[in-house]
Amino acid sequence: MNTVHDDKARRLSIASVPPGTGLRPELRDGQMLPPPVSLPRRKDIDSDAALALERLGALYADDREDEVDLLERQMMLMRRSLSWRFTKPLRIVRTLLAGRLPGDRRLDQALATARAIVREQGAAPLLRRVARYYGFGRFVPSVLRRRLGLEGPRARPGSSGQDTTSAALVAAYRAPVSGTVGGMRPSILLIADMIIPQCVHYRVTQKRGALERLGWRVVVADWRNPVDALAEMQLCSQVVFYRVPAVDSALDLIREAHRLGLDPVWEIDDLLFDREAYMANRNLDTLSPEERYWLLTDAGRYREAMLACGRGLASTEGLAAGMRAAGLARVDVLENAFDASTIATAEAARSARPVSGADDRVWIVYGSGSRAHDADFACAADGIAQAMAAEPRLGLRIIGSLSLSDRFAAFGERVERLESVPFGPYLSALATADIAIAPLEATRFNDCKSAIKFLEASIVGVVCVCSPTDSFARIVQSGENGLLATGAAGWREAILTLAADPALRRQLADKARADVLARYAPDATERVVEAIFDRPPVFEPDGLRVMQANVFFAPRSYGGSTIVAEALTRVFVERGVTCSVITTRPQLPETPAAALRTVACGADVLGVQLRRKGMIDNPAVTADMARWLNSWGPGIVHIHAIQELGLGLLRACRERDIPYVVTLHDCWWLSDRLFLPRDEPAHRLVPLPGQAFEPPRSRHERYLQDRKRLMYQALMEAALIFSPSEDHRQRHIRNGIPADRIVVNRNGFRWPGRARRPRPPGAPLRFGYVGGPDWIKGFELIRGCVRALKSDAWELVLVDATLNLGFPTLDVDDWSVRGRVRVVPAFSQETMDDFYDQIDVLLFPSQWRESYGLTVREALARDVWVVVTEPGGQCEEIVEGVNGNRIAMDNRVATLQGAVERLLREAARFDAYVNPLKDRLMTYEAQADELLGWYEAILSRSGRDGWRSGEA
Repeated sequence: MNTVHDDKARRLSIASVPPGTGLRPELRDGQMLPPPVSLPRRKDIDSDAALALERLGALYADDREDEVDLLERQMMLMRRSLSWRFTKPLRIVRTLLAGRLPGDRRLDQALATARAIVREQGAAPLLRRVARYYGFGRFVPSVLRRRLGLEGPRARPGSSGQDTTSAALVAAYRAPVSGTVGGMRPSILLIADMIIPQCVHYRVTQKRGALERLGWRVVVADWRNPVDALAEMQLCSQVVFYRVPAVDSALDLIREAHRLGLDPVWEIDDLLFDREAYMANRNLDTLSPEERYWLLTDAGRYREAMLACGRGLASTEGLAAGMRAAGLARVDVLENAFDASTIATAEAARSARPVSGADDRVWIVYGSGSRAHDADFACAADGIAQAMAAEPRLGLRIIGSLSLSDRFAAFGERVERLESVPFGPYLSALATADIAIAPLEATRFNDCKSAIKFLEASIVGVVCVCSPTDSFARIVQSGENGLLATGAAGWREAILTLAADPALRRQLADKARADVLARYAPDATERVVEAIFDRPPVFEPDGLRVMQANVFFAPRSYGGSTIVAEALTRVFVERGVTCSVITTRPQLPETPAAALRTVACGADVLGVQLRRKGMIDNPAVTADMARWLNSWGPGIVHIHAIQELGLGLLRACRERDIPYVVTLHDCWWLSDRLFLPRDEPAHRLVPLPGQAFEPPRSRHERYLQDRKRLMYQALMEAALIFSPSEDHRQRHIRNGIPADRIVVNRNGFRWPGRARRPRPPGAPLRFGYVGGPDWIKGFELIRGCVRALKSDAWELVLVDATLNLGFPTLDVDDWSVRGRVRVVPAFSQETMDDFYDQIDVLLFPSQWRESYGLTVREALARDVWVVVTEPGGQCEEIVEGVNGNRIAMDNRVATLQGAVERLLREAARFDAYVNPLKDRLMTYEAQADELLGWYEAILSRSGRDGWRSGEA
């Protein structure tokens, strides 16, 4: 394995970590890593059955969610319509007359609440709420709007028609991606129309086989299933659209192909994109007016899709010329040909054909794929009828749908009709004939058709008479390997000549078979396919390849674990490590619920949309993870916060024998609640020694026991478990995880990029809070505290992180306080220094034993005093009275209020305060180097070189 960072300066040997530092457990007898565990498993058949049932349930749930999404989109369009807006006042009046508000709340209850608000807070807060809730703010005059605080009205989270994805975030997922940062295993995606079996056989199945023999991984997706097509497109090297029209979903796929830099190819085997050529084709006369309308309409759609791709693939030279004339600069030709299975099927059919005698019936066979071939057959019908009248031994066998003129009724049983059959039986029926015919009307449309009827007849050893259209004329040498015929006389003469001379039939058929095998055998086809698509590049990247999994990641950044994962990725990349990420993405307008690939922090990022809220397992996400692992090929996977992504991510790693490590950012592994105020017996993953869990008495208890079993197995099969703090590590040890399986890897943070700005002279004491509106983060304590303060010489800055996701969660309009309260959006890593310049004291009154407390470290590094609860990882860097204050975790307003009032009395100390203990803090660089040491030890023990373990 190649070393990816400097050994002397950065490489961290596991044995070199000093004991007692919290960076690793005490290691005995030179042991560097905890031994692998072997957990008891159920029988494979039981596991497979359970997984199958789970997947079926997930598919059912996903289908129902798709229906809900469709209904919601329809409702959104309805509510955005002009008629809906005009009738809104009428609906409001009707609802009020029924005694209810538009939100379906009872009017008498709403009036009682309104009176209480006016009595306690005055009329202004009530007017603000009503205006914002119902969107009336824009109708209020600007002067009054400012007085009421309605500038910049904000929509309610989850309100009807609200797009919770900001325009900037949508743009980030629409930004072009030129290839991948770390490379992927080469693959080709065929997005195809799978309706016509014969077309699928020649243009999809055969091409797939030829590409796979060249070494490509090939995936086929139906264009009518845009979710699968979009998901597979994220991981492919090239994409081909076969017979795909320009409907909205298909155009979205083509645009996505261009975004990914895939240079999409549009493939066709008929002149479907030329409306004029279609209208000149008399075969349309056999169709109903409605069918003709849609065919001609589709011609425009095919043309639009073709031009949207910008590159073409045709089945004939004539078709390629038409595509070039339509505006494509590059068009390749890949003719319909044979694959090994077709040759084998044809050989079996040829060997089984009966031996004809001199007096036997001579059968003419015609295969019609649809009712639209009546005009083609008509150009030979007179000659065929005349030949049958002149030669009583001639019989006509029709396979498929065709309208025959009345003159053929006179031949009675000499005319046979067979239903359309699959390809194999069709070749068998074709092989029993003596003469095959391929009549085509002389049109530009038919000049673009392939010579497939000649090929099929020739491969089963049957002589063929063809019309002299472009493709037939290129391969049929009349009198040598078949016959070309035009007009009634030409067809009559050709058929009578062949009927009278069995030896000639055999001679022409043998020559035709030799010719088509030489030109259309698999080896010849592969050479053409290789010239168009090349051979796949060798995927052998060097060095360490690390995949990280976290519920959020740039461009959708939210939460502490996200900040850590993003920062580690940047440092890994600086160290020469190749990185990728799997995360969630938001719902985007007009985009199917499929994965999307972006690039962020120097890494390839696969964002998956959660089809349903699967807290423990999410099979749809697991499938995306499996594809990502197969394509990207990591050496090791680092699992961060994966709530909603689910444990299937870890199962996908185990199935591919890829080691994974887990960082315990919160308490998700112990409970559905991420933040736990205290330890409880229900959180213990395994019973205490000598004890057993009590039998479940309810469905919820059964759920908890099954959850524990899954979590425990997933953690125990990790190569190593990391905790951001010693307190959090001890919590998991108390709940059943062996101590030798968890080590401390303290989180780093972004250090200041510049010196702190001086505190403004005479400014009030400025407090800050970053924890969000959850009570467990202490939000209610902060609200109660500032309401109770008698002083007005203070300011509180509240960070509302969800503003970055497009909606607010903090509303301070009804806070009655003496000081000033401001709400600001979440800061980014780049704007962090600006935020901390605005505050002197960070309030961190969390009511659970935090795993780490990232904002505490950020504040300490920027000379901001911290008031923090204890115990927990959040207080491990606080020395009382030196860089902050520790308060009891008792969920009492008075406790926090006492600390704040003491600081208000000592406000002058913050005019030039500097934290004297900054040198004790961890950096992202040190954290990343520590992790790289563990990664290398894990990969060395497992005998891996960092990436080849990801091969499927």
